[in-house]
Amino acid sequence: MTLLNSESLSLQELTVWRMLQRAQMRITRHLESELLEAHDLALASYDVLLQLAEAPGRRLRMNDLADRVLLSRSGLTRLVDRLQREGLVMREACASDARGLFAVLTDEGADRLAEATPTYLAGIRSRILDALDEEDLRRCAAMLAKLE
Repeated sequence: MTLLNSESLSLQELTVWRMLQRAQMRITRHLESELLEAHDLALASYDVLLQLAEAPGRRLRMNDLADRVLLSRSGLTRLVDRLQREGLVMREACASDARGLFAVLTDEGADRLAEATPTYLAGIRSRILDALDEEDLRRCAAMLAKLE
């Protein structure tokens, strides 16, 4: 039985899609494992800390943060709860919107991020960049830009 028909994906298209999924999953699992082992920090937690560190005033509205880290609002709320218990993030009320909340990176969170960043970058280098030359990177960037 074949699942492919004239309205579905070609074998080549399906193969590329599956390769992209597997590559992303393998890289993500590797980064997650390395960050947990070396810093007891999940990849999603690292991403939240990084987004806050890069934001003006080290703070973002919770809705904006959820969009940046690709988590549901409820998933982000649970994660920020955990990071707040660990002292890495705090919440602040929004002065212009009584219902709005900001997530704010604490000094302890910035320190933890700084400690974990070399591990994160080494994982990216070993799992992606070492396998690609300059031309590969240029082509890959051009292809991924078409998908944004």
